[in-house]
Amino acid sequence: MRIHHLNCGTMRPFGGRLVNSAGSRFGAARMICHCLLVETEQGLVLVDSGMGIPDVTTHAKLMKQRLRLARPVLDADETAVAQLERLGHRAEDVRHIVLTHLDLDHAGGLPDFPHAQVHVHDVEHRTMLRDVEQDRYLRHQFQHGPKWRVHGSTGGERWFGFEAVRDLPGLPPEILLVPLPGHTRGHTGVAVRKPDGKWLLHAGDAFFHHGEMAEHPHCSPMLRYFQNKVQVDGPLRRHNQDRLRDLATAQSDQVEVFSAHDPVGLERARSRGNPDA
Repeated sequence: MRIHHLNCGTMRPFGGRLVNSAGSRFGAARMICHCLLVETEQGLVLVDSGMGIPDVTTHAKLMKQRLRLARPVLDADETAVAQLERLGHRAEDVRHIVLTHLDLDHAGGLPDFPHAQVHVHDVEHRTMLRDVEQDRYLRHQFQHGPKWRVHGSTGGERWFGFEAVRDLPGLPPEILLVPLPGHTRGHTGVAVRKPDGKWLLHAGDAFFHHGEMAEHPHCSPMLRYFQNKVQVDGPLRRHNQDRLRDLATAQSDQVEVFSAHDPVGLERARSRGNPDA
């Protein structure tokens, strides 16, 4: 198994260190869409898909409207399909996509991989179908008819004290879902076991700033505001964030926890020797 850490969508919100806790207060900050490309014996697996080709071309105006505060760059070279092609793979080689949730900056790459099985928590999938959060999901990202594999929480064997959804059809046992609702109704983390036995936990949008996983947690003001604005259940999100912090501090030698939009998490993962694009 080989794991690549990809940035599948850069955003440049105003606010400088009020977002990133570094740099100028008035300059543009940097946020990313941290995705994983996992090479397995069963084929390629994407964990989240970032922004896709339709998002940066046909629907670019819509994406800029929906993400106007985040100011997305919308660069086709950053899409997952473009990056894996530079690694020598084809779009058809991606057999599975495992999503933390269905927000537009996580599910945008789905149309670029129409043959892939798309794994998502059943609560998230049901919420999207019922359009409960009317402004949350973009329909063009699902118009191709994804091959959904919907998973409920099984209540089976636990993972570091967390509920875990294991034995995802077609996927190796080293990949599992870790329900972390709060940001969305069916939000999950995705855990991937590396060849050395240690784990990566892609926590999606369960937190936005690496400082939130520190022993003495802190977060930049604008990210704290944004998390509160887009959450569906604040107490539950904060409860799961506390549990993630306990995991990240108590099991730091066994589990590497990172979130989707924090560039520091991406840089740390790459600096630890994990291959990247």
